[in-house]
Amino acid sequence: MAKPFKNARKICTVLTIIALLGALIGIKTQIPLITIIALLPTVVYEVYRTEGESTKWASRGLLAAFIAEAIFIYKNISFDLAQYLDRSNEFIKGYKVPLGDVKVVAPAIMAILAILLFKRTRGRYTKWLSVVIIIGAFAIVYSLDSEIFNAYLKIGVNEAIDQLN
Repeated sequence: MAKPFKNARKICTVLTIIALLGALIGIKTQIPLITIIALLPTVVYEVYRTEGESTKWASRGLLAAFIAEAIFIYKNISFDLAQYLDRSNEFIKGYKVPLGDVKVVAPAIMAILAILLFKRTRGRYTKWLSVVIIIGAFAIVYSLDSEIFNAYLKIGVNEAIDQLN
């Protein structure tokens, strides 16, 4: 059964504004925790709105990656996944994710899961929330390290070009 959408547009608008303000403040102050806190309601509403079996799993995975990222940043947990796994890249659902500090990999996973949600859902509000989460994930990475952001952006553009071809 479809989730009610009577107030969905208003809710998505408010969540978008909160997430974008949080992203801007987080980037300006270079405090990614601000972006995470502002993105939390969007992630929770995305989990609520998803209905299909694969989209439910993707949204739950998104929430798990989000919670992990919040813990990594709040507790200042860092370890290099590339060194730990002895490889520089990992493929997740067909997308190449460069490995590095776990604080940067978790938002990449969030973005990939949000892309999957965008591609697999038919609901316009779920798609809308997915886009907001993708932007929030990029903002988290940018506030952590702008050089890694540029590398991720390049990979994202290359993946988009590959998808179009």
